[in-house]
Amino acid sequence: MSQFRAKRLDIGCFINIKTIRDHSKRKAFAQFEPERSAGQRIPHDISNKPVRQALRYIIRNTTLPQRTRAEAQLQLAQMHCYTRPTQIRGRCLLGGKGRGILRDFKLSRYNFRMEALAGNIPGVKKASW
Repeated sequence: MSQFRAKRLDIGCFINIKTIRDHSKRKAFAQFEPERSAGQRIPHDISNKPVRQALRYIIRNTTLPQRTRAEAQLQLAQMHCYTRPTQIRGRCLLGGKGRGILRDFKLSRYNFRMEALAGNIPGVKKASW
């Protein structure tokens, strides 16, 4: 019965099955890829590269032996699908919605409007001209 117990999550938003799945995808992705900000550059030597990116580099490098490239391709294929960056979807922090999300604020359009009108988002106010 322990498998059906509710898990403790540090999500901090509306919890439904989609937000739980998204949270687990983000945790799995964080193990294999580092966080990067908008202006941060990825280093060019392979020792500092994340796991998926390093394996993709090895697969595409034609100067390496075919056996090494095949082993890297096998390792990449065996990795969990949640480690792919395309699996991560922007979700609203307040409502858990998956569509109509403003990336800069991580809020849905409606929640952004309500928070902006309430004055909870610094530097944002209703336009008037």
